[in-house]
Amino acid sequence: MLAARLVGQVLGGRNLTQSLDELRASEPRLTPQQRAAAQDMSYGTLRHYGRLQAVLFRLLQRPLNDERVRCLLLVALYQLEYGMAPAHAVVDHAVRAAGRLRLPWAKGLVNAVLRNFLRRRADLLARLEEDEVARFSYPQWWIDKLRGQYPVHWQAMLEAGNQRPPMTLRVNRRRATVEAYVERLAAAGMAARPLGGSAVMLEQPLPVDALPGFREGLVSVQDYGAQLAAPLLDLAAGMRVLDACCAPGGKTGHMLECAGVAMTALDHDAARLERVRSNLERLGLAAGLVVGDAAEPDGWWDGRPYHRILADVPCSASGIVRRHADIKWLRRPQDVEIFAAQQARMLHALWRLLANGGKLLYATCSVFVEENQRQIDAFLAERADARLLPLPGLTDGQLLPCAEHDGFYYALLQKH
Repeated sequence: MLAARLVGQVLGGRNLTQSLDELRASEPRLTPQQRAAAQDMSYGTLRHYGRLQAVLFRLLQRPLNDERVRCLLLVALYQLEYGMAPAHAVVDHAVRAAGRLRLPWAKGLVNAVLRNFLRRRADLLARLEEDEVARFSYPQWWIDKLRGQYPVHWQAMLEAGNQRPPMTLRVNRRRATVEAYVERLAAAGMAARPLGGSAVMLEQPLPVDALPGFREGLVSVQDYGAQLAAPLLDLAAGMRVLDACCAPGGKTGHMLECAGVAMTALDHDAARLERVRSNLERLGLAAGLVVGDAAEPDGWWDGRPYHRILADVPCSASGIVRRHADIKWLRRPQDVEIFAAQQARMLHALWRLLANGGKLLYATCSVFVEENQRQIDAFLAERADARLLPLPGLTDGQLLPCAEHDGFYYALLQKH
């Protein structure tokens, strides 16, 4: 089973997106439907891994010594608990997949475990409420951190991260209005509603090729929370703008849609910059693409200050786990401090590139305060020439994940 292979790679420490890319390359004969099914099942299994693993532990008499069988059982349990396929079909498919592993005991074990789950489901699931990792499907350190930092909202944040993400579009307002595009979707039988600004949320996710005008650059796929960045920068035509850590280019494109600025799009990864180039070409926009390290500007900066800088820094991605379910199980507690140190270096390095009176927007897709408010407080304590500007509609810059958007943090700083 392809999904079981993907889950096993993630639990072995690999990134799911990379594993999916390699699956497409190594299995060219897979149909789009087969690839989509493998992706959906692997995402779902990882989204609920804490719960599924707790169930499996209670079903086994002794630990499994074959990771392939364990992952096969996890995916099958996910399908039985959260999928739409008939139980007998799930069990039969899992048993046949176990047979292909060439282990004499695997088919019998898989059949027994899954049928035992179906018999004992209610009792097994009731017992999970006592185990927080099983109840919320997050590592215990993550649960404890959110409970300590968000004593009112922590449970809602955990639950939001376990939902399927919405599909939100950004209308290119150089070429269409939100209202006109919603009407165009409706005419094509696609229900959607405006969220504010340029954002439109689809009632049901769709392949991008099915979206009216996508290939022509009329719309882009971008979370509503991520769409706040460009308007916050108060852009005007002719400004020199730097988008640091720009790939894959969603915010780059949005800023260019907002104003005719002179854009430098920076990223340390040349391959990722090609994605930026492709996205901008689809939108009919252009930027100067530069390969470089935001923390080491002497290697690429021309010495001319920028009027605006977007510092969309690398982070734990703790605010977007519903889109990247593998993050919960790949991150370690010490990673947060490592990211925070990297962010501080970038912020100080980029600050000297900013013109007097210019504005820098610090952004993360994290909900951990070490990467967000605590980072900004430390920077302001060290820089007498920086002041924090208010953000319209954002009391402290922190967006918590909810039904309409992912978790993000923004802080707008001005040099004086």
